[in-house]
Amino acid sequence: IFFRFDGRQPSRTMRQVVEEFINSKWDAECVPLLEDYIRIPCQSPAYDKDWETNGLLDQAMTLLHEWVQKQDLPGMTSRVMHEPGRTPFMIIHVPPTNDTATNSILMYGHMDKQPPLLPWAEGLDPYTPVIRDGRLYGRAGADDGYAVCAAITCLQALKKAKVPYGKITIVIEADEESGSANLPFWIDKVKPELGSPDIVVCLDSGALNYDQMWLTNSLRGAVNGELHVEILNEGLHSGIFGNIVPCSFRILRQLISRLECEKTGDVLVPECHAEIPATAVKQFQALDEISDDLYTQDVPLKEGVRALPGKSSELGLANAWKPCLCVTGSGGMPCLATAGNVLRKGTSVMLSMRLPPPVDAATAMAAIQRAVESDPPYGAKVTFKGGLCAGGWSAPEMVPWLAEAVDTASQSFFGRPAGNQGLGGTIPFMGMLGKMFPKAQFVITGVLGPKSNAHGPNEFMDIAFTKKITCCVASIVAAHCRECC
Repeated sequence: IFFRFDGRQPSRTMRQVVEEFINSKWDAECVPLLEDYIRIPCQSPAYDKDWETNGLLDQAMTLLHEWVQKQDLPGMTSRVMHEPGRTPFMIIHVPPTNDTATNSILMYGHMDKQPPLLPWAEGLDPYTPVIRDGRLYGRAGADDGYAVCAAITCLQALKKAKVPYGKITIVIEADEESGSANLPFWIDKVKPELGSPDIVVCLDSGALNYDQMWLTNSLRGAVNGELHVEILNEGLHSGIFGNIVPCSFRILRQLISRLECEKTGDVLVPECHAEIPATAVKQFQALDEISDDLYTQDVPLKEGVRALPGKSSELGLANAWKPCLCVTGSGGMPCLATAGNVLRKGTSVMLSMRLPPPVDAATAMAAIQRAVESDPPYGAKVTFKGGLCAGGWSAPEMVPWLAEAVDTASQSFFGRPAGNQGLGGTIPFMGMLGKMFPKAQFVITGVLGPKSNAHGPNEFMDIAFTKKITCCVASIVAAHCRECC
C-alpha cells in the first residue's frame, strides 16, 4: 500500500519513484550537506556565551539556507530572520500544487547543537563527520540537522512522482537545545504566515527500533538550575577542621535527598507529579507485544551493571509520565589530580528535573527551590538559581484518516505498522504550538533510534532509516492532500 487517491490504488511505479528519488537525493546531496554542517561547532546559546559574536550559529544556518535556495520546488520562498540578541530563524513556504488549496501543514526542526561531551570513541569526533556501517557520526546530524533535508526532499519526491500536496510551511530554529527561549518571539513575528495548519509535523524525535516508523504522542517537561552550598570564606585543612566544620558536599547530599529518594530514584516533590491517564497506560502495554526490552537492549551499561527492573511497558510509562532527577554538572571541586586534603568553601551542582506532560514547569521550579533553600543544615548559605523552565505536552487523539495514513506509510516502507511512544525528553515548541493551534493534529517523529546517543558521545544518524522516515513523511503529506485539500 502507498498513496491512495479517489479510492484507487496507485501503481507500484509511483512508490518506486518516490523511494528512488529520496534514496538518491540523500546520497548525492543531503549526506554531504550534513557532513559540512557537522563540521561547524554551532552550540546552542546556553552552552556558548559567545554565540552572537563568533557567528557559528549564523554560519550553520547560512549553510542550510543556501542549500534550500538551490532546491527545485515550484514557487518556494525562504528567508532567514535576524534580530539583535536573537538566534537566527528560517522560514520556508512551499505553495500547494493546486493553487486553490488552502489547507496546510507546518513542519518543524532545529539546527543548534548540544556540547561535544568528549571523549568520543577512537576515530570519531563531534565535529568530524565519519560514515561507518551506514551511519553518519557527528554532533547533531540526527538531532536535528537532518530535518530541513527531510522536509524539502519529501516534497521534491512527491513532485517527481506527480503526487499533489497542500501548502507547506517549514520553520527551523536555532535555540531548541536551550529551551527555545527565542522561538515565541519568532513565531509571533510570522504568525500571520502560518495560518491554521491541519497537521504539525515535528522532525525532532526518536524511535525505539529501526524496524518501523515511530510517533511520539507525549513529551516530558524539564526544569534545571544551579544548587549552591557555601560554608566557608576560604578553604581549610581537612584534618584540623574536620568534625568541627561540616563538609559542604554532605550538606548537598542532604538537600538532594529532599528532592529524590536515593535508593529508589522516586521524586519526593509533590508538585513534580501528575496523574497518569488510562490511555497512556494502554498505549505502553502495547509495547510488550513488540519486545520486552525495548528500553534496555541497547543501553551501553558497564559489565555487571543492571538497568532499572521492568518490562517495556513499565519502563516506558515511567520514562514518559513520571518525574526524574539527574545531577548533570558540578562546581567547586578540583579535578582528581589536584584534589588536596582541604575542606572546600562550598559545592555546587546543576540539577535537571524531568516532569510529566501536564505539570506546570514554573510551579515545579518554585517547589524545588523551596525544598532546597528552606531550613538549610548548619545554617549553610544555600541558593538555587533556576535555568531552563519548559513544560511538557500530550498530543490530542489522532483522527482516523491520519492514523490510517501513518500506519500505511510505515507499512509501505518498513513492512510494519507504526509504533507509538511517549518520549522522556522535551521539545518546548510542541506545547507552544498545541496552545496556538488547538485544532491541529500532530505527527512527531524522528531518526534518533537505539544507540544513536543524542546529546552524548558517538552520536549518529542511521542513513537507511532516515531515508525511510523521509519516505513516510512524504506518504503522510500526500494523504493530507487527498483528505483535506
